[in-house]
Amino acid sequence: MPYGTLYLIPVPLAENASAKSFTPYLVDTINNIKEYIVENEKTARRFLKEAGLKTPQSELLIHDYGKYKRDDTADFFKGLQAGTDVGLMSEAGCPGVADPGSEIVEKAHRMGIKVVPLVGPSSILLAIMASGFNGQSFTFHGYLPIDKVERSKKIKELEALAIKNNQTQLFIETPFRNNPMLEEILKTANPKTRLCIACDLTAETEFVQTKPISEWQKKVPDLHKRPTIFLLFR
Repeated sequence: MPYGTLYLIPVPLAENASAKSFTPYLVDTINNIKEYIVENEKTARRFLKEAGLKTPQSELLIHDYGKYKRDDTADFFKGLQAGTDVGLMSEAGCPGVADPGSEIVEKAHRMGIKVVPLVGPSSILLAIMASGFNGQSFTFHGYLPIDKVERSKKIKELEALAIKNNQTQLFIETPFRNNPMLEEILKTANPKTRLCIACDLTAETEFVQTKPISEWQKKVPDLHKRPTIFLLFR
């Protein structure tokens, strides 16, 4: 029996952003799938309802990989091995991109299971699109060090890479630590370096602006508890 297909299903980045995120193909796909591997079951069930799921949720089989050890995923693939199509969903955004779901995808490839990515919002790509920076060469670094000395050193390294390679440098911080991160960037980076702050992407409070460090220093935004991507470029 041929294996089923693993569909990578993007989830909205923000509340009230569903209309910006769903495609007809995505809606058709979720209504043909009854088994899911998800990062958070509660979030996944809410998303499926908003997306227009017609199948009663009581009929769904949902594997919550946020509750399991990362190496304890054998049961997740039994349906796929039996020929059942399965959907993979993150907490938000595109599964596998800055997301532990990449481990599920990697294992699917090793097992010879077909993987199909669906179109949807990626905060990383949306931030690059809106920044005005180099979209042909960029690097996403994830989280920078928490230690102030190491974080400052890393910011200088990223600034140097941006200049040397003409390359956009992206990174994030836990939302409740955004303001200290921004303070460190403004204190460490060269005044001529350009910083794009992409905050609350797709939300009603979306904020995206690109300015030199010297301009940001004049009026510093409050980013506390707001999902944000920082981008550096020269």
